Amino acid sequence: MDITRQIQTVLILALPVLFAITVPAVIRGRVAAHFGDHTAAAMGRLTLNPIKHIDPIGTLLIPIVLYFATSGALLFGYAKPIPFDPDNLRNPKRDLIWVSLSAPTANFVMALAWAVFFVVLRATDISEPFFVQMAQGGVLVNLVMWAFNLFPLPPLDGGRILAGLLPDGPVQTFFARIEPYGFFIVMALVLTGILRTFWLNPLMTAGSEIIKIFLIPLSASLL
Repeated sequence: MDITRQIQTVLILALPVLFAITVPAVIRGRVAAHFGDHTAAAMGRLTLNPIKHIDPIGTLLIPIVLYFATSGALLFGYAKPIPFDPDNLRNPKRDLIWVSLSAPTANFVMALAWAVFFVVLRATDISEPFFVQMAQGGVLVNLVMWAFNLFPLPPLDGGRILAGLLPDGPVQTFFARIEPYGFFIVMALVLTGILRTFWLNPLMTAGSEIIKIFLIPLSASLL
């Protein structure tokens, strides 16, 4: 892929990536507030204003570097962390599961929304490549984020969900010990292709099939 094409793709994906990173963070903060932790609300972080959530490294530098370094094969990033104190939750072990589920769920719902947008474009004979590719990119980016965050290793949401579901014991102790290194472990799995082959691809395929099922009524009525 030549550099001009890569730059065009970055511009097309800018809006979907920004939404995919910031909206789930806000949703997570709102769900945390619902269950008793108002840390983010007190700090004014429960806003959809993207400027409040942009992290220069995670939101801008990492996605761009990964995209160009892998010729578009990998796109990942994160927003400025939403302040969160699980000790404030009314039932920390149970409520943490719901808080952790909220962000991946938001990504999946946004993937479905972008897919609906794509169907509407086709139904209205709008073939402008910028919008069509943005819709397709929105589906892809959100499915990647959804699948990635569900990987069962802390500090990712999947790891926190698994920790909340398992009884207290050796597994919980093990998770607590590896959590500070979890992100580096996950990045190593990404760079070696293990995570993509054995987790991302199967889960994203399943997610795509689920979205297709949801779109059947809409497609039948519009196309």
